[in-house]
Amino acid sequence: MKKVAHAYIRPTHTLNLLSQEEIYKLSNPSDAQYNLFRECALAVLNTDNLQDDAEELLNDYADFDIKLTPQSRGVALEVFNAPAQSFVDGEIITGIQEHLSSVLRDIVYTDFKVLTEADNVSITDKVFHILRNANAIKPNQSPNIVVCWGGHSIPREEYDYAKHVGYELGLRGLDIITGCGIGAMKGPMKGAAVGHAKQHISNGRYIGISEPGIIASESPNAIVNELIIMPDIEKRLEAFVRLGHCFIVFPGGVGTVEEILYLLSILLHPNNQTGIPLIFAGSESCREYFTTLDKFLRFCLGDDISKLYQIIIAEPDKVGSLDKQAVEKIHDQRRNNSEAYYFNWQLNIAEELQQPFEPTHDNMAKLRLDPSLPKHELASQLRAAFSGIVAGNVKSVGIREVAQYGPYQIHGTPELMNAIDEILRTFVTQKRMKLGQSEQDYQPCYQIV
Repeated sequence: MKKVAHAYIRPTHTLNLLSQEEIYKLSNPSDAQYNLFRECALAVLNTDNLQDDAEELLNDYADFDIKLTPQSRGVALEVFNAPAQSFVDGEIITGIQEHLSSVLRDIVYTDFKVLTEADNVSITDKVFHILRNANAIKPNQSPNIVVCWGGHSIPREEYDYAKHVGYELGLRGLDIITGCGIGAMKGPMKGAAVGHAKQHISNGRYIGISEPGIIASESPNAIVNELIIMPDIEKRLEAFVRLGHCFIVFPGGVGTVEEILYLLSILLHPNNQTGIPLIFAGSESCREYFTTLDKFLRFCLGDDISKLYQIIIAEPDKVGSLDKQAVEKIHDQRRNNSEAYYFNWQLNIAEELQQPFEPTHDNMAKLRLDPSLPKHELASQLRAAFSGIVAGNVKSVGIREVAQYGPYQIHGTPELMNAIDEILRTFVTQKRMKLGQSEQDYQPCYQIV
């Protein structure tokens, strides 16, 4: 692998205005903030790399380092042994320079501002504060943001389809939010960029929302022009729901199912009367995937769950048209009810969806996977189970946990456990669990009990 031995990078915008305490903590290898900043910075510099093992990335670049160097006009970033693909003739690519600045901005603001806020500040307010500080809140724009979820490990046909859907969205003036990685996250952005160009839209938004635990395994793609690092997966998911006006889900693995279950838990909550437009979309080759997913959701949450989403196979122009109609309907609803266009304040999100779920062996074993639970609570518990599997599959902390203590033990009723096992086995067979691994090579991080 090629590396750039040494380079100076100046942060963009006003990020050179850091306090001495902030510079010290982000430059001290013994401080947690330094390690967080180093790992996120490495992930950003590893952009578009076809690698989804965070532990492998950290090992490959064990000699990578980043320092904040005070200068007369502010602070500069000094990097050592950085991935070479982020540089051209020794100069960092502008988009990646901005991504690095976003990492610095969000870590500084979150750790020194948000996490020190009073206990009576709600988690939703904290999510809003982070997004506002990142300039993701645009109060003078009509609703036009489509959230696109889907896997990073997908075949070319599925990527091309996601890109075509993005193109249809771009032609209709819609902006894109994804998890910022490759695959079904990059495709819609790339297609939308072409659609925007054809419509002479020069201010298209391609928002990538990540979090420290996942960014190393899903490095930001080069299309992202607004990168936001939320402090944990729960705040990341809430940011999607609060910012987005409608949702498209492309085929993916356990992370995609986690996202779906999170959203469905919110939509099933008795205090939420207003729905969110949700489309499952894929090429003709994805018909079986969505049949399996639909079967799983109906079995776990009842047949009525299918009323909350629509499945569209092929017809990317239809997906674009329906999303445009959905956004216009959201616009009318919020205008008539005097609700904010830019942040979905009216949704009630249960506390168990907002509190970080630590995927320890003990917490995974304690999950209540019981069909007798209220549907929104069961969806929340299932979401936590899939979140743990994501951690054990691609996150460095989870990988170490499984390596030390063995696979997670997931308990529940036999029927529900069989349904979970079936869909997970399908993902393994379809190679949606890890990039570049066959069914024979894949080592599960879980055991269904």
